[in-house]
Amino acid sequence: MLTVHHLNESRSQRILWLLEELGLPYDIKFYERDATTRLAPPALKAVHPLGKSPVITDKGATIIESGAIVEYILRTYGEGRLQPSGDSADYTSYVEWLHYAEGSAILPLILKLYTDRLGEGGAPLQPRINSEITNHLGYIESALAGRDYLLGSDLTGADIQVSFVGELAGAFGQRKNHANIDAWVNRFQARPAYQRALQRGGPYSFAN
Repeated sequence: MLTVHHLNESRSQRILWLLEELGLPYDIKFYERDATTRLAPPALKAVHPLGKSPVITDKGATIIESGAIVEYILRTYGEGRLQPSGDSADYTSYVEWLHYAEGSAILPLILKLYTDRLGEGGAPLQPRINSEITNHLGYIESALAGRDYLLGSDLTGADIQVSFVGELAGAFGQRKNHANIDAWVNRFQARPAYQRALQRGGPYSFAN
């Protein structure tokens, strides 16, 4: 059975949500961050040398990286659900969103997360980081105009992949300035599958 190696308060929560949307059976192996450093425990390195989450094991394979995991699960178990068909006009946009989430959008938010902890030491970087956050959130805000989800009226794996960007923006108080993103986050967080994933995954502060 597919196993999610799940680190608390991490992007692996998205993988639990995806599996719940598909109604797939899966196991969870839990890992706890160090209370002081907030780093993953060394035990994750026994699963994959990078010691990062998310990571899944399935059919003898170990797979890392959120986008690759989303693609693997939908290709292997999705039966056409949660993604446009390969010959659809939306498919290229779908793949673009999958890569955009981790390739571009998340970086300034993660940098802000770390530099905020530095206090005055991180102050010189803040103008550039905040400018990039504004740029990316503005892009997502525009893409969601008149839409329930990134590709239209239906949830896809793209929304699940980009969801952490919207949630982390909320942790920095940025959603109040982006009505479309705020409505999108509220909409997907209200989904029964999302709520089931929270129950299985444990505390997740970014859902607030």
